[in-house]
Amino acid sequence: MTGARRPTAALALILAAAFMVVLDFSIVNVALAAIERELHARASDVQWVITAYAITFGGLLVLGGRLGDLVGRRRLFIGGLVLFSAASLAGGLANDLALLVVARAVQGIGAAVVAPTALSLLTTSLPAGPARTRALGLYGATASVGFVAGLVVGGILVQLFDWRAVLFVNVPIGLAVAGLAPFLLPDAAPSATGGRLDLGGAALVTGALAAVVYGVSSGPANGWASPATLGALGGAAVALVGFVAVERRHPRPLVRLGLLRLASLRTANLVTVLLGGWSAAQVLVMPLYLQLVLHQSPLVTGLALAPQGLAGFAGSARGAGLLRRIGPDRYLALSAAAAAGGLTLLAAGVAARSYPVLLVGLLLVGYGTGTGAFGTTVAATHSVDHAEQGVASGLVNMSRQVGAALGVAVAAALVGSGATAGASPAADRTALLAAVAPAVVAALLALRGRTHRAALPERVPVERSCAQAA
Repeated sequence: MTGARRPTAALALILAAAFMVVLDFSIVNVALAAIERELHARASDVQWVITAYAITFGGLLVLGGRLGDLVGRRRLFIGGLVLFSAASLAGGLANDLALLVVARAVQGIGAAVVAPTALSLLTTSLPAGPARTRALGLYGATASVGFVAGLVVGGILVQLFDWRAVLFVNVPIGLAVAGLAPFLLPDAAPSATGGRLDLGGAALVTGALAAVVYGVSSGPANGWASPATLGALGGAAVALVGFVAVERRHPRPLVRLGLLRLASLRTANLVTVLLGGWSAAQVLVMPLYLQLVLHQSPLVTGLALAPQGLAGFAGSARGAGLLRRIGPDRYLALSAAAAAGGLTLLAAGVAARSYPVLLVGLLLVGYGTGTGAFGTTVAATHSVDHAEQGVASGLVNMSRQVGAALGVAVAAALVGSGATAGASPAADRTALLAAVAPAVVAALLALRGRTHRAALPERVPVERSCAQAA
């Protein structure tokens, strides 16, 4: 009986960690307006509360996954949870925006360890097939629940206490999961061979992400031809070229380039970048619109947005059967098309100030985002060898954070800055319509794939993939 209970308890613990990471994203979004008021900050500056988290989270995810492969996933999982909890406490105690942004960046580092190790603990404990697909469906559904809980709980905490409570709430969750992990998670030996860690590759990919986000953020304010903007975007390009060069020569690269030969992995990560862009932009705009334009309380804002997460939960939880019937490419195209339609309706609802229209849009966006995240996770991890599950998990999580960082930067630039930031329905509508573009591109990209004509590809051993790449 104990043996039967242990896998279920381990899965529950992994899902609790996923819940916490997603909760932290949406719960902070509800608090942005309060942070802006209390810390006397501009909207263009407050967006760095999200962006700082996205940069370190996205830039270090692959390193976090690789570290888990090399030194043990459970060990890194626990350490990441402790760091995440400590940074949450520091953020809640911050008395100015700069300290809050630093704390959020450290949170991102902890999350960059937790997310890929949690997902790789799940995928390596179950063989590829229906059981793993169902578990990944639960993983995606839990993320949707975390999104809903973040919106509602965030609204309650901000209204009853203040914005600091949305960071303090992470502390008991993170420490409880970390304390239970040694008893419930397997202490498997590292699944990859040791060697010199690719810190240079990690620094380059993180620097490239930070430079891209800064360039996109500064473009509208400083001009796209300004030295600061061009320097940032040019630096990002140089860093990416340097990253590829380092990965080709490093004996134990952060990302073995031969891994990217897997078509399903490439498509999944490209779609995930686009998904991160449309979802993060919408999640930034809608709470500001409801609070600053419609003058709703944080609690009502959370309740108004909750249907989005419920739709994502329902779609992800029941997505395995549909994915098997129509194939991953058509499944992803359907998800992205639903999100594009929902974003278009949100833009129309914002202009008309009509909640019924907004509600239908939220349901479609929630379904498209939730099912899209589930589908890309299945496609990205299915064909990867056991020893590289941490890297694959890090890549798909990193792709979403890259997209999220860019989506937030573009949306914040379109919404504007200053006293009227976020209070212009026209600007909010423009930002939502801009988010339609990545959803449409994702649908077209998914339809160009080939995996819908057959079952998902079999796992490719590291040795054979290396030989193909040579």
